[in-house]
This record gives sequence, structure tokens and C-alpha cells, in this order.
Amino acid sequence: MAVRQVASIHFKNFVSKAWSPIDPDETRKIPEGDKSMVRENILGFVTQLPPLLRAQLGESIKTLILADYPEHWPSLLHWVTHNMESQDQIFGALYVLRILSRKYEFKSEEERIPLYQIVEECFPRLLNIFSTLVQIANPPIEVADLIKLICKIFWSSIYLEIPKQLFEPNIFNAWIVLFLNLLERPVPLEGQPSDPDARKAWGWWKVKKWITHILNRLYSRFADMKVHKPESKAFAQMFQKNYAGKILGCHLQLLNAIRTGGYLPDRVINLILQYLTNSLTKNSMYQLMQPQIDIILFEIIFPLMCFNDNDQMLWDEDPHEYVRKGYDIIEDLYSPRTAAMDFVSELVRKRGKGNLQKFIQFIVEIFMRYNEASIEVKPYRQKDGALLAIGTLCDRLKQTDPYKAELERMLVQHVFPEFSSHVGHLRAKAAWVAGQYAHITFSDQDNFRKAMHCVISGLRDPELPVRVDSVFALRSFVEACKDLDEIRPILPQLLDEFFKLMGEVENEDLVFTLETIVDRFGEEMAPYALGLCQSLAAAFWRCMASSEADDEVEDSGALAAVGCLRALSTILESISSLPHLFIQIEPTLLPILRRMLTSDGQDVYEEVLEIVSYLTFYSPTISLDMWSLWPLMMEALNDWAIDFFENILVPLDNYISRGTEHFVTCKDPDYQQSLWKGLSSVMTDQNMEDSDIVPAPKLIEVFFQNCKGQVDHWVEPYLRLTIDRLRRAEKPYLKSLLVQVIANVFYYNPSLTLAMLHKLGVATEIFNLWFVMLQQVKKSGKRVNFKREHDKKVCCLGLTSLIGLPANHIPAEALERIFKATLELLVAYKEQVAAFALIYQNLRGKMMLLMMMWMNLMLMKKRMRRMRMMGRWGLMTKIRMK
Repeated sequence: MAVRQVASIHFKNFVSKAWSPIDPDETRKIPEGDKSMVRENILGFVTQLPPLLRAQLGESIKTLILADYPEHWPSLLHWVTHNMESQDQIFGALYVLRILSRKYEFKSEEERIPLYQIVEECFPRLLNIFSTLVQIANPPIEVADLIKLICKIFWSSIYLEIPKQLFEPNIFNAWIVLFLNLLERPVPLEGQPSDPDARKAWGWWKVKKWITHILNRLYSRFADMKVHKPESKAFAQMFQKNYAGKILGCHLQLLNAIRTGGYLPDRVINLILQYLTNSLTKNSMYQLMQPQIDIILFEIIFPLMCFNDNDQMLWDEDPHEYVRKGYDIIEDLYSPRTAAMDFVSELVRKRGKGNLQKFIQFIVEIFMRYNEASIEVKPYRQKDGALLAIGTLCDRLKQTDPYKAELERMLVQHVFPEFSSHVGHLRAKAAWVAGQYAHITFSDQDNFRKAMHCVISGLRDPELPVRVDSVFALRSFVEACKDLDEIRPILPQLLDEFFKLMGEVENEDLVFTLETIVDRFGEEMAPYALGLCQSLAAAFWRCMASSEADDEVEDSGALAAVGCLRALSTILESISSLPHLFIQIEPTLLPILRRMLTSDGQDVYEEVLEIVSYLTFYSPTISLDMWSLWPLMMEALNDWAIDFFENILVPLDNYISRGTEHFVTCKDPDYQQSLWKGLSSVMTDQNMEDSDIVPAPKLIEVFFQNCKGQVDHWVEPYLRLTIDRLRRAEKPYLKSLLVQVIANVFYYNPSLTLAMLHKLGVATEIFNLWFVMLQQVKKSGKRVNFKREHDKKVCCLGLTSLIGLPANHIPAEALERIFKATLELLVAYKEQVAAFALIYQNLRGKMMLLMMMWMNLMLMKKRMRRMRMMGRWGLMTKIRMK
């Protein structure tokens, strides 16, 4: 078996790479004759192989179908329909049909056309097979496997659009009747595994999951009465009238397992609660739920919100996994607890009248019972659920009378005491709830201080989940804190706890809290900047290592890695007025930059480029080590990073403008040649849209503005390149930028540029175009081109540089047009500056008042400070132009 498994994996990998190689020059192509032989024989092995090998074969078949169907494998559908008629080949036919239908699961309507033929040919047979299987008495587990395949085929076929064949009422009804039959039918007890993980993966529970999934999809996507297509509206009305209520009844029956102590897989619970949550907005559905709403809310939803045995086991045995699951967005998608929280939130939002008061009264009763009970019998887990409910309803309670006036008292009486609880999960929940309410207005600031210091103390808790929840809560308190002197004296100790925790867990919320602290304290973080950067760099490498080593933690590790890079940017921004610190920090960050500026860093490329931009702009000088990053960025731009061209522009600008001498004189590597290669490749690419190449003329502008008198040999190549692209440009903004390149080259050397335009035979063409663009206006009278102050400045500089040329260089008529255009530009520029000044003057008084009122909020929300790359580039350009 081991040898067969290795062979199947090798075959799968070979087919994946060589069947339809991405690179057309790939030498490992499979001859067409061999492909034909594989297509003729591969399907027969589906039923012959054991599951372990069949999984590898399935991936190979998937590769073939994606590449060849229907054009090069038209016989595939006939093979499927033929084998669906054969009793001993049904599994193989369904297995292949599942792969085939999945090809079209996410395709647009135009690309789904082959699917409609598949449905036409296969679904009548599929429905017959499904009906036969459902009618089998005491079915074995193999029947569940077949039904699961049928459900997956149906799911892929209706995911984006319902094929028109299924709109026929009798056919659709036949499918739904079978789904509801299986949904209502108890799962067989015989053969059901006792192991929890094996149990939820058992075939019959998988059938329940897929049916619930399908019914949710039909309900949420296709039963919306607001759809505009007539056939879709008719279908929505039919589904609401005939099926939505029946499905709700089945779901409520299944949820009874929670009340009676029965078993229901987490994913099934999650999906059912999603259905219930979607039903809250529909009057007819809510009316069906209303008689049972107390049972749903207090006997099903609330128990799901409470701490349970599985939580306790994970807390005790693997606290790191407990933390990961608690903060993992993907886990939230499948969690019954998250679905329960969503239901409560939607209930009080859409059906709050009566329900909010009833639910809060229920929570208060739990609080009272907890307070009155002796320590041995206190309902700790119910208290945990009650705290979770209060935190979940935070936004609603903060806006609703009479609750908003009682929030501070609620925190003091029912949350603060749990900071010192001997039960770890209550300490954690107290920190989380306190963080949710940190922004309320405290009538007694001592209560705010007490809560904040309790949260800070939680950073030293012996239980890891408590420390992490405390970090999460601390961010809210740092944002809400009006007097930073409350935190300032303990800032070193606080950062020490952060460093320790960052060594233990990879959690983006921890990094976000650190980012908030750096935001609030600004330059005061300078003494800790190097240590912070070193800790964040170490945390980044750990996140990368864990995500590469384990696919299951890839998402959480990647998120935490992005958080580390964002925090590094925040630190660099906070110390921007202290350039000497950049010299100390640079060696710590260089290994990250060298690695992540390659294709390995595609997911974090924007964040990495932002760090490079800070280091090249604020450092006293650009070191040779930093110059070593230039080739990496240009290589990426030439290969795969065109989508990041706007972001790459910023550090390249910094290199040229702040390291001009090295840029001009260095020949190994030749930065000028490297720049030319990249820009010419982009600007001559016929497939590039105008919007894709906007950074290119901006970079040429930087080149000529900063290298005045040192790059004469590049005037002709860049003029040729610019004029060629100008002739193909369609959008006014790109045309303006390209003409500004010519203006900049005039400013660089007017006589050389003019001579070169005459040599190329385009001088008259360019000047005529330029003057026409200067005159173009909209109906409103506003300019079509050269709208910004910067644009007008550059045009003025280019035109006025021509005025200083000897009289015989420019005809008198042309000189007159230049004078006139320059004067009009100067007047327009003056009016634009005056208009902005007037606007500023009118707003200044109001702005001062707003700044005083909202200063703390602006600090708190400083994340908005990220001007993003191009905003910062524009600011740098303005500074230099002045």
C-alpha cells in the first residue's frame, strides 16, 4: 500500500505540473497521444482503488477536467450518464460528476453554460438514484456516502444560480421533499462512532450538514423577495410559501437535541442558527418562531453561549489552542457560540421590542443567583454565558434607555468582582467585557481606573487565555484613556509583559494593542523603539515559521505576521522626527525586507513597501544595505508586482531624490539601466490599461527633476517612450502626466529637449497637443487636464524654460503661444491657491472648535493616519517642488 500511495502522489503531482503547464515554454509537456490514453483509462480506477489512493486520483481527474472539459474531453459526460445506469458503477459516476460540477461552482453565468447541459443530462438520473437511496430501509453507511456525493453535486450546481431545469415546480419539489425526509429522519445509532472527531465526520452526520447547507443557500440567496429578475421573484415567493416554514420546523426539531442532552455536530448547529437568524427579518417566519421564542432564546441559544466541558478540556490541556480558536476568524464561521451571539444581536436589533427587556431580565436573574449562591454551587458557567451576552449586546445597550444609565453600575457589581475570581475563564471574560465597555462615560473616573488597572494586572495572570483577553481589552482602555499619566509610569513594565506574551503566542490582536499604545504615546516610545522592533521582528519570523510548517495555522499565522508589519510601520512613524533611531533599527528589519520583497511576500507586499518607504525617507542617509533592496523591487515589478506599482513608486522616489549621487554614479548595479528596463517594459506593454501605468510618468518626473545635468543620454530614450505612450493614451489624467514628463524634460534641458523633438519630427505635434489640452474645459468651465496645483507648476516650469532660449530656436508665433499659455496657467494657479486659502480661512474657526472637541477621538482613531502610499508620495513631491 505504501508503494501504491507514493506512486499515486507522484502521478498527481506530475499531472498537476505537466498536463497544462502555465509556462507555454515548459519542456515537461505530455504528448497528446499520452493524454488521450490517460483520459480513456483513468475513470475506471475510481471504484477499484481504496479511499486513500482514490483521493489522489480524484485530484488528478480534477486537473484533467479543469484543463480539458468540454473541448478536449467531450466523451466524459456520456461516461458519467452511462455509469449512472449501472448499479456497480454508480459510486464512480457520482464521484466524477461531483468533480465535474465543482468546476462551475463559482463561475459566472456565461461560463456556466456547460453546467446546464450537465444538469439536463444527469439530474433526472441523479434524482432517481437519490429517491431510491432514500427509500432503502436500514441503509448501510455506504448509502450515506452516495447521498453525500449527490448533495455536493446539487450544492455546486446551485451555488451561484439555480439552473432553469430546477425551476420547474414538480422537479424542485421532488428534491426538497427528499432533503426534508433526510433532515427529519433520526440518524442511525448503529455504527455511530463514540470518538467526538470521528462522530462529526461520520457519513450520516455529514449528510445532515450538507442538506442544511443546501437549504440555507436556497433560503439566503434565492428566497429574497427583493430580487429583480421575474423568474427569481416567482421562485422566491414559491420557496417562502411552500418550504421556508417547513424547513424552520425541521431545524427547531433538530435543535431540541441541545435541550435534551442529545448530540448535534457544531457545524449543523451553526448552520441552523444562521437560518433562524436570517428568518428574524421576515415577518411570516418570525410569526412562526414567536410562540417558541422563549424556548429558543433561553433553552437553546443561551446554553450555547455558556462555557462548556469542551472549553474546559481545551483550556486545561492546550491553552494555546484555546486562544487560537477564540480569536480565529475561520473558527467563528463554524462556531455554534458565534452563531448564537449573532442570533441574539439580530433579535434585539430587528425584534427588540419585548425581547431585549426579557433577555436582560433573564441575565440579571443569573447575576443575582450567582451572587446569592455559596462558592461551592455558584453557576460559574452560566455567569460566563451571561457576561458574554452582556458584551455581545454592548452597542445596543449603550444606546438604549434605561440600560445605558446602568452600565457603570452593572460593571462594578457584576464584572469587576470576577477579576479576582478563582475561576480562570471568568477572569478572562471579565477582562473582555470591561474592554467592550471601556468607551462609556464613567460618572466616577475611579471606576475607569480600577477597570483599566485590573485589565493591566491580567497581563500577569498565570492562565494564558486570561493574559490574551486582557491584551485585547487593554487596547480599548488605551484608546479611551483621557489622561495618559495613568499609564505612563507603568509603560516599561507594560511593554515587558507584551514582549513576554509575544514570545508565547501569535495573535494579531496583541499586535494591534501594541500599535494602539505606540499611536497614543508617539515620540515617548523612542526609548523602547529598538526593543519593540526587535520583538516584533522575532514575532514575525515565528509567525512565518508556524504558517509554513502547519497548513492549519496558516491563516492565523499570516494575520499575525501582517499585524507585526503594521506595528513596525506605526513605530517608525512615531519616531519620524528622530532619524538617528532609524540607523539602529535598520539591521533588525533588513532580513525581513530582503525576504518579503521577493515573491514570498506577495501577501504582505504593501506593508513591507511601507516600511521601506519610512527607512528611505527618514533615515539620515540611505545605506548601501538599503540600496541592496532596489534590485528586488525592480525584479518584482518586472515579474509579478505590477499591482503594487503605486506602492513601489514611493521608495523608488526616495532612493532617487535622497540618494541621487549614488543613483547616478553607481554602475554595479546600474540603477539607471534598471529603472529604464522596468519603465520601458511597463509603458510599451500593449495589454496595460492607462490606469495601470500612472506611476511610470511620475517616476520619470522624479528622475529628471533630481538628476539635472547628469543624465543627458537618457533624454532621447525617455522622450521616445513617453511620446509613443502618449499617442495611445485615452484617459485625460494619463495624458496630462505624460505631457508633464515632456515639460519636466524641458525644465531639465530646454535646448537639448527641443532639438530632440525636432530630430524625432514631433515638435509641432507635441506643442499643438499641449496647447489644445491646456484649453480644454468641461461644460462647468473647469479644466479637463492639469487640474492640480502641481500640474500647473510643472507646465509653467517647462514652458518658461523655453522662453530663455535664443530667438532663433523658437518661431515668434510659437513664442507668443507659449507666453499666452504660461500667463493663463499662472493666473489659474493663483486663483486655485486663493480659492483654497479662502476655504481654509472659512473653515479654520470651525476646525479649531472641532479639533478641541475631538482631539482624543482623533488620537484614538489614529489608524486612519495611514495616508497610504500615494498620499505620502504627493506630500513628498510638494515639499521638493517648493
